[in-house]
Amino acid sequence: MWVQPATRYARSGDVNIAYQVFGEGFDLVYVPGAVTNVDAMWEDDARAAYFAGLASFARVVVFDKRGTGASDHVQVGDLETRMDDVRAVMDAAGVGRAAVVGVSEGGPMSLLFAATCPERVAALVVYGSLPRFAWAPDFPWGEREDEWRRDLDAELRVWGTIEQARELAPNADERELEAVARRVRLSASPVPSGRSRR
Repeated sequence: MWVQPATRYARSGDVNIAYQVFGEGFDLVYVPGAVTNVDAMWEDDARAAYFAGLASFARVVVFDKRGTGASDHVQVGDLETRMDDVRAVMDAAGVGRAAVVGVSEGGPMSLLFAATCPERVAALVVYGSLPRFAWAPDFPWGEREDEWRRDLDAELRVWGTIEQARELAPNADERELEAVARRVRLSASPVPSGRSRR
């Protein structure tokens, strides 16, 4: 059984960013997707095992982005502001240079951080991410505004419910679905005002 690490806070401007450090080895900064909670993630056996695996060869730094989880619940802000939260967490954790892993919505933040602060990035991994989410002439795979609004409205109606959990974890049993729904509620509110689609 993995022991949950202590949650600490880094200051980024006027915002407190919750983070955890665990494991031994080279420094690895994990930039998560849009909906996380560093405390609740340890309740998910699969996620805990994943992070325990990373910790077997790296000193892992993971955080909740502004507006989510245990970090301050503020407007999310632009990509440049959120990217600077990576720097603040690295400074607070005593990390000079690290491998940076950006997952899903954390991918663009990781890419911008690597381009802005190359001296702080030893390696970059982007997984399950997109360069943008909205349609553009040079990105025809993105959703158009009307599609995005329709999908967002549908998601907000079921936010943190068993119905949403079934979409996120279709093979889960009822107990697992309750846990997934709870983690979603602990991770972020359904208010879309701070969410960027770009």
